[in-house]
Amino acid sequence: MTKSVSNKTIDNVTIRFAGDSGDGMQLSGGRFTQTSAVVGNDLSTLPDFPAEIRAPAGSLAGVSSYQIHFSSQEIHTPGERPDVLVAMNPAALKVHLKDLIPGGTLIVNKNAFTKKNLSLAGYDSDPTEDDSLVDYYSTHFIEMGKLVTLACEDIDIPSKMVDRTKNLCALGVLFWMYDRPLEPTIDWLNQKFKSKPDIIEANVRALNAGYNYGDTAEIFTTKYIVEKAKLPAGKYRNMNGTLASCLGILTAAEKSNLDITFAGYPITPASNILHTLSNWKKFGIKTYQAEDEIAGIGAALGASYGGSLGITASSGPGIALKTEFMGLAIMTELPLVIINVQRGGPSTGLPTKTEQSDLFQAVYGRNGEAPIPVLAPTTPGDCYHAAYEACRIAVKYMTPVMVLSDGYLVNGSEPWLIPNPDDLQSFNVKFAKEEDAEDFLPYKRNPETLARSWAIPGTKGLEHRIGGLEKQDITGNVNYDSDNHQKMVEIRAQKVANIANEIPQTEIFGESKGDVLILSWGSGHGASRAATESLLSENIKVGHASIKWISPLPSDLGTILKNYKKVLIPEVNTGQFRQIIRAEYLVDAIGLNEVQGKPLGASKIVEKVKDLMDG
Repeated sequence: MTKSVSNKTIDNVTIRFAGDSGDGMQLSGGRFTQTSAVVGNDLSTLPDFPAEIRAPAGSLAGVSSYQIHFSSQEIHTPGERPDVLVAMNPAALKVHLKDLIPGGTLIVNKNAFTKKNLSLAGYDSDPTEDDSLVDYYSTHFIEMGKLVTLACEDIDIPSKMVDRTKNLCALGVLFWMYDRPLEPTIDWLNQKFKSKPDIIEANVRALNAGYNYGDTAEIFTTKYIVEKAKLPAGKYRNMNGTLASCLGILTAAEKSNLDITFAGYPITPASNILHTLSNWKKFGIKTYQAEDEIAGIGAALGASYGGSLGITASSGPGIALKTEFMGLAIMTELPLVIINVQRGGPSTGLPTKTEQSDLFQAVYGRNGEAPIPVLAPTTPGDCYHAAYEACRIAVKYMTPVMVLSDGYLVNGSEPWLIPNPDDLQSFNVKFAKEEDAEDFLPYKRNPETLARSWAIPGTKGLEHRIGGLEKQDITGNVNYDSDNHQKMVEIRAQKVANIANEIPQTEIFGESKGDVLILSWGSGHGASRAATESLLSENIKVGHASIKWISPLPSDLGTILKNYKKVLIPEVNTGQFRQIIRAEYLVDAIGLNEVQGKPLGASKIVEKVKDLMDG
C-alpha cells in the first residue's frame, strides 16, 4: 500500500535545531538556511551556542541551537517560539521544549535517549516512552543513529565518524517535510570534503536516509510548501553580519583607493571579522593579529598616521582596553574605525550571547570631553552600509568612528540585495602634498567639516607635532592655555555634531502622528518593525522609527517625538538609549528592557504598546 501524502501551503515556519555542541547544529541550520535562500524564501536566523569550546557532552550547558524563520512574505525576525523543534539528545529537549508552540512538531533522535544522557539532562524517566509529550505535541521519535549506521555499513570509516552524520539525517527529514532540494547541500559536501570521498559518501547517505525516512515512514503524511517570497527585484545572496561588515570595509577600500590595515586581537563574537579579512590579502587588505587589544588599536592608529585607514574590532571587554588609544585618535584627529560587536557583560559576561549594553560605553566611555561618531547597523545586511559609512565619515571628518554591532547581527543572516557600489556616497580622499607646504598648518580646518589635513609622515615641508597633549588651534603645537583648551574641546565636539548634516531624514513606518512611537536603535529594528506591522493590522495608530546614528542623533528626531502621545524604546539593556533620549529631548520615554542574552521578541513589544494604550 502506497503512503498517501498531502501538500499544505503555509506562509512561514520557525524551525529550531538543538543538540550537543558537537552534534553539528550550526551546520544543519546553516545548510537549511542556504537551501531556503536558494529556494527564494525570505529568512532570518538566530544561532546560539555555548561559550566553552567543548562543553561537557550531554550536559544542559553544552546545548547548541540554530533557529531559522523562513517565509513566503517579508519578515524581520528569526521568530520567537519554534513551530518545529529538532532535539538531538535529552539535554536539548530539556532546554528548548518550553519554547515549542502548543501542538508544535517535535522531532527527536531516539538513539540518544540513553540512561546516561537522561541522567545528565536531569530526567527521572524517558520522555519518549512515558507519554509525557504526546498530548501536547506532534511527536516523531526517530532512531537517527541506527539509520545512519545502516546507510553507511559498507563504508570503511570509524563508527564514531558515522555517528557524526546524524545531523545530516535530521536535515534530510526536514528537507522532505518542507520540500527543500538536496542538491545544494550535496554540492556543498562535495566541495568541503573533496579530498575525502568516504566522508562525502557517508554524509550524502545520511542526508538521503533522513529524506527517504520522511518519504516512506507512515508517521509523516503532510509536506509543507513555503513558496518563494515576493522581494524587490535584484540579485540576492544570503548574508550574515560578519561578512557584510567585511564587504563594507572592502568596498570602502575600493572606492577610496586607500590601503586598509585591520589590526586586532581575537574575542568572541568579533573574531570572525579578523578571520574573514585575513583571507582577502589579494584585495590589498592588510591584517595584523596583535599581542593584545591595546596593541591592536595602537597598530591601527599607527597605520592611519602613516596614510592607511586603520580599523580594529572587538567586543565590550576589549573595547574597554582600547579606550586610551581612542582618546589619542580624538586628540590627534586621525581617521580610525572601531567595530564593537556587543555581547553580554560585564567583564567576560556572556561571550556568545547578544546584548545592546555597550551604548553608554560607546558614547561616553573615555576620559575627558572625547566625543566620537557612533552608528549602529539595524540588520545583518545593514552591517555592510554601516562599515562603509564609518570608513567614509572617519576619513572625511578626520575622526575615530565606532560601529556598534552585536552578536545577533554578526551571527544572524538574511537575504541581502546586493547594492550597486555606484549608488553609495562618494568617498573622496585628499592627502596634503609637498606643494601645499607653504600654506600647510596641521590643525588648519576645512570650514565645512572642521577636519584637519591628512599629512603622511615623511612628506617634505609637512612636518608637524603629534601626540596626546593638547594642541594649539591651527598650529598643532603643545598648548596648555585654558582658552585654547576650551576652544579645541568645542571644535572637536562641533566636528562630530556637523555629521548630523549628512544623516538622511528619519523614515517613519506606519503613522507619522499617533498614539505611540516605537523608537528602536540598532538590532532592535526587526522586532520593532514586526510589532508595528502587527499593531497597524489591528488599526492601532503607531509609528516606528529605526535609529542608526546614535552620535550625533538625526536632526529631525526632536520634531518626530512631539508627534506622538507616548514613546516606547525597546532595547536589550536596562534603558541606556531611553536615558539618552530623555536627557536630550526631555520626553517621558518609556522603556521595554530585557537582558536575557537574546533579541527582544515582537510579541512583547505588541503587548507593551497595548498596555500603554489601555493606561
